[in-house]
Amino acid sequence: MQSIWNGAISFGLVSIPVKLANATVNHAVSFRQIHTEDGGRIRYRKVCELEEKEVPSSEIGKGFEDADGTIVPITEEDLASLPLPTTRTIDIVAFVEADRIDPLQMGNAYYLMVNGAPAAKPYALLREALRRSERVAVAKFALRGRERLGMLRVVDEVIAMHTLHWPDEIRSPQEAAPETDVTVRDAELDLADALMDTLGDVDLDSLHDDYREAVEEMVTAKVEGREPEPEKESAKGEGTVIDLMSALESSVREARRSRGEGEGEGEDGEAGESGDKAEKDAEVTSLSSRRKTDGRAKTGSGSEAKKKSAPAKKTASGRSGSAKSGKSGSSSSSPSSSSRAKSGSSRSTAKKASSSGTKKAASSSGTKKKTASSRKRSA
Repeated sequence: MQSIWNGAISFGLVSIPVKLANATVNHAVSFRQIHTEDGGRIRYRKVCELEEKEVPSSEIGKGFEDADGTIVPITEEDLASLPLPTTRTIDIVAFVEADRIDPLQMGNAYYLMVNGAPAAKPYALLREALRRSERVAVAKFALRGRERLGMLRVVDEVIAMHTLHWPDEIRSPQEAAPETDVTVRDAELDLADALMDTLGDVDLDSLHDDYREAVEEMVTAKVEGREPEPEKESAKGEGTVIDLMSALESSVREARRSRGEGEGEGEDGEAGESGDKAEKDAEVTSLSSRRKTDGRAKTGSGSEAKKKSAPAKKTASGRSGSAKSGKSGSSSSSPSSSSRAKSGSSRSTAKKASSSGTKKAASSSGTKKKTASSRKRSA
């Protein structure tokens, strides 16, 4: 692994010689600028404005432009003479909890490698101290002509260092916050939680750059003189969200489908019907149309109830009429009334009431007859 910086870690009075190497590599496909007429390369040439001629790299130095446009030359000797102790030293200034570091501050990542066999022991000491304390080290160091802030942490058996932006370099997030106040309902949060649970965890090592692979495939096809494969149509929608609740529910269903999880259908497909019902329930209806619909529903149910109750009243009145005639008739009407009462047990409540009325009428008629015969005997 190629080093880009040599120095030492200053850990109190302990000095650990180290080399700095990039911890990441860029696999992005790079393009060259060309002349579209003939395919020739377009190059940038470094030209002196005073002489109007190209200047070689060996004759190019550094300069600071003042407010009035004046250029102040700065040499490498000037920079080397600065009283900066971190020129060749990673100076640890504190040990803090890892969550104290805002991810917004984190920049490039580097590996710190041991520079020589004598540095192995103090290097391992610092590594194990960081691991056991579960903290990170905050340090200052100079790289590429400027002093930087860094964070040291343990990655497997290596000490890694991340460059950190200075606190005054972080812009306020208020500048990017929504300008309007938005209220999020609990039902929407519940659906969002369900979607997060459905998507679940992921193996970060399985993620890859689809765009880079598509570009490489396109370039390979052009080199081989064949047409690139047509792009697969995306299964996702156009991205227009009409109803947030419906969009969340659809997202949950799509996530479950993509993971091979069923909708929980039973053998007779009842779950599918309930799923369709859930889709209908998720539709947004304005309050005015809901009130109109509810009013029509109430009116319809009231009229149906009246229609059903009217025949019941007529039946009850007809039965009570027969009961009245039973009072003046003979007792032979009793058995028929009793049989009607028994058969009426499976009918409506109104029929039961009329049958019981007929029973009472028949029994009162029999009582009157018994009273009349007893009077004759006493006479």
